Amino acid sequence: MASTHRILPGFGLTLGITLTWLSLIVLIPLAGLMAKTATLTWARFWETVSSERTVNALALSFGGAFVAAIVNVIAGTIIAWCLVRYRFPGRRLADAIIDLPFALPTAVAGIALTALYAPNGWLGSLVAPYGIKLAFTQIGVVLALIFIGLPFVVRTLQPVLEEIPKEIEEAATSLGANRLAVIRRVILPEVLPAIITGFTLAFARAVGEYGSVIFIAGNMPNKTEIAPLLIVIQLEQYHYAEATAIATVMLLLSFGLLLLINLLQRWSDRRFREEQT
Repeated sequence: MASTHRILPGFGLTLGITLTWLSLIVLIPLAGLMAKTATLTWARFWETVSSERTVNALALSFGGAFVAAIVNVIAGTIIAWCLVRYRFPGRRLADAIIDLPFALPTAVAGIALTALYAPNGWLGSLVAPYGIKLAFTQIGVVLALIFIGLPFVVRTLQPVLEEIPKEIEEAATSLGANRLAVIRRVILPEVLPAIITGFTLAFARAVGEYGSVIFIAGNMPNKTEIAPLLIVIQLEQYHYAEATAIATVMLLLSFGLLLLINLLQRWSDRRFREEQT
């Protein structure tokens, strides 16, 4: 029997390439991070990661990322719905603007946001007379994280919303369902996995954000200092093991939270399939 020639490589070759690439790009750098952290004694490691400055920086990075992701889920869902369901002048321009944070250098984004929300900026000057300060506060950090995370939610939801035919909504309405019932029973089950995915991407992107935040944050220790900046400060002081210790804690926290979110997404998918059957 003549041997068959395959255009695409077989399982063994593709698996080997996959494992090699993942090792070079992901596993080996993470192993190096752990190895450098292991050079610290347990007492020194705990002193570094449990210090007030480190704890406050981690709380701001993860707390700000969580709040920004929640805001982006709400605003991004509305924006994606508007772009998919309605036709209006300037729609294509608005759709293109969504991708701006992807292409804009983070340093440029940080400078622009600082100029906008500073006490003498266009928006900052409007709320400054009321004693509200946006830039150089934790609010400014969240605003920067919202800016860089919004496209992840919108671009994740758009394809899913485009696949939901309008006839389903019209049929539910004709059967007597009000608008809230249509959203809760027809639309939400379809888009919930995409919403969770968008939240995960926005949250993961915001946790490690550095460039756009350091300009608007003010970088005051224990107040507006984020964890990535603290790592850079440790590196500049040649405290390499301490820097990797903080990075390891960030890695473990991020992995744990993403694992929890993925489990939640699987649970929602399974529950949706059970309701469908």
